[in-house]
Amino acid sequence: MSTTHSIAVIGGDGIGPEVTAEALKALRAAGAQHGISFETTDYPFGGAHWKRTGETLPSSALDELRRHDAILLGAVGDPTTPPGVLEQGILLRMRFALDLYINLRPIKLLPGVRSPLRDRGPEDIDIVIVRENTQDVYIGAGGTVHEGTRNAVALQQVVETHFGIERCVRYAFETAQRRGGPLHLCDKANVLTHAHGLWRRVFAEVATEYPDVKTGEVLVDAMCMYLVSQPERFRTVVTTNMFGDIIADLGAGIAGGMGFAASANLNPGGVSMFEPVHGSAPDIAGQGKANPIAAILSAALLLDTIGHPEAGEAIRTAVNTALGEGWIDLSPGALTTSQIGDIIVGSLA
Repeated sequence: MSTTHSIAVIGGDGIGPEVTAEALKALRAAGAQHGISFETTDYPFGGAHWKRTGETLPSSALDELRRHDAILLGAVGDPTTPPGVLEQGILLRMRFALDLYINLRPIKLLPGVRSPLRDRGPEDIDIVIVRENTQDVYIGAGGTVHEGTRNAVALQQVVETHFGIERCVRYAFETAQRRGGPLHLCDKANVLTHAHGLWRRVFAEVATEYPDVKTGEVLVDAMCMYLVSQPERFRTVVTTNMFGDIIADLGAGIAGGMGFAASANLNPGGVSMFEPVHGSAPDIAGQGKANPIAAILSAALLLDTIGHPEAGEAIRTAVNTALGEGWIDLSPGALTTSQIGDIIVGSLA
């Protein structure tokens, strides 16, 4: 019997609509193989919509998004809009309003993709970063005085709570338990003793409930070094909002680049949002030059989350096969965005 899911689709800016189209193509193809169908609702939010209406993401739209099973997002970012308007008005608004408290970033070197790290293969780079997504400096606590003068003072506060840390750490332990291997906490507890001392205390408390999971702590500066020199030492990593933002992009770099970087913004008890993390790339928008693999792998994460991991795995297998067999040539100009999507859908068959 077929199962139907409702998906909210926000193509967004730049290459967002192009890569989202390929993600939907793969989503529907995998769904057809596994008895899953999708009803999609398109939303116009992004730079063009803001310029036309002055609206980023209204409360009425948030209410509609909550009624969907998942949200698929292309990209948000328009260089002709003031900095922060779209990012804060759409992305951060969704994170906080929908309580998307986990940002999941798989860092996986795919077959046939070269890492900039010498002599590293897919068996060496296979990490999941669990990033806390609703606290830290991103909540916007702080302010400025004497702005615009040489006496200006700016304050941006780190805000961490036991509740917010615990639910993120618990999710990370459950992830590590499924994946096998160690769970590392990445922090800067030797300097940020109050905020990150709380992370360490909560991490140690929750660890007692998962005696089968080996644990470790790593300072963020050392983490950056080890990701480049010894990526194989990591399997699952849990970290703060700010540090997750940084190390996940470094991870994407060692795994071949942003064109392969999928992500999930999760509320395990509500609607979750899935997006590639490469941005809107306005310089190549509309030219068919964008790599849609990150968006397609984000669709696989969507399937995992709404209860169809077998369909999600089918997409990942199709991507691995197409890349590993050399069917996809990622050289500039070799294939268009839609051609890459077609090859992956063909590999599904």
